[in-house]
Amino acid sequence: MTPPGLIIAAPASGTGKTTVMLGLLRALAEDGVVVQPFKNGPDYIDPAFHRAACGRASFNLDSWAMARGLLEAITLQAHEADLVVAEGSMGLFDGVATTGASGTGATAELARRWGWPVVLVIDVSGQAQSAAATALGFSRLDPRMPFAGVILNRVASPRHERLVRAGMAAAGIPVLGALPRRADLALPERHLGLVQAVEHPDLDRLIAGYAAFVREHLDLAAIRRAAASHSAPEVERGTARLAKPPAQRIAIAQDAAFSFLYPHLLHGWRNAGAEIRTFSPLADEAPDDDADLVWLPGGYPELHAGTLAAAACFLDGLRRHAATRPVHGECGGYMVLGEALIDKSGESHRMAGLLGLVTSHAQRRMHLGYRRALLLAPMAGIAPGTMLSGHEFHYSTIVSQADAPLADVVDAEGKAVAETGSVRGKVTGSFFHLIAAGAS
Repeated sequence: MTPPGLIIAAPASGTGKTTVMLGLLRALAEDGVVVQPFKNGPDYIDPAFHRAACGRASFNLDSWAMARGLLEAITLQAHEADLVVAEGSMGLFDGVATTGASGTGATAELARRWGWPVVLVIDVSGQAQSAAATALGFSRLDPRMPFAGVILNRVASPRHERLVRAGMAAAGIPVLGALPRRADLALPERHLGLVQAVEHPDLDRLIAGYAAFVREHLDLAAIRRAAASHSAPEVERGTARLAKPPAQRIAIAQDAAFSFLYPHLLHGWRNAGAEIRTFSPLADEAPDDDADLVWLPGGYPELHAGTLAAAACFLDGLRRHAATRPVHGECGGYMVLGEALIDKSGESHRMAGLLGLVTSHAQRRMHLGYRRALLLAPMAGIAPGTMLSGHEFHYSTIVSQADAPLADVVDAEGKAVAETGSVRGKVTGSFFHLIAAGAS
């Protein structure tokens, strides 16, 4: 049975919902509540923060990229929890224009599907009673979506709070708390979003501060009552399917340069009996000699290009493995499999040379969006002809590319994407991050 839950959402990005989410997760955990976090959409950074906040693995739920069976299998990971708390992405109703595997990817679809009421975090700076119009519109746009109320964020003063609350009361919108403006609570960001959780030496202290802030200014009892006011539908276990492992023994690079792999994939592979062997290229560790597959996830190799170029043990081990068994790289991992990586200063760093690819961060251009990829060649144990769903987000530019294309790739609207990935022998790479393969 899926426990009761709620969704922390917002009218737009940048309103402070991540601060609320992390503080709420920690405060609930401190109160003895076993809370299961989820993240809507293709975000591979926030789940690590969720885990740090409550001690429980967080998973993505993505109705565009995931079919019903995979969504239900991931949701079942909450069966031993007391409460689900899901963090939305972008604005509450924001998704893509076309329907994917089971929806458009909008946060509102999670609320409708599982009956988790929405708690809307509203940035009320620069307005007072007018904020009620925003809340009222969001609460009524879709009558099928359960709506719990609002959290007011960046409140300037007690008088400001009274005026905003008066507007909400006149509109019949419950206020579940009001957070004063606190610039010191912002998490640092870089071009792909938040700086990774593993890069914060004082992350636990920061999250503890968020929890104290949330506990002081939010009505936690009312938030828990709102979650309990709606029951989630039963999930049919026979239809729920996690991802199948592409190999039995999988060596996965894992450190500050390689960390962007969706948690549901690792969880599914382990559940199916695969052995996960992690290693650190930054520490010049080679993949295990008996691994069946080496997987280099995305991350920030461009910030560590000099270290990676000098990691002889790692690079030699990678080349030995590629001579007889599959190697796959996603985004940052793809760039490391290439001939060279040019950093933002324009300096070129020699990489593994397993693909004829040169990429540059000196020539920055954002690539962002969902991807469908029809495999033209085997990829890490996945057969050609398989349709993959994934997401691409990077700022690097291909300077040269000399290998056969890995896949026919299109975006969410079906338009062809030039970045097709590469294949050379048993080595494959792509700029898109895999979310699901074939029927899920």
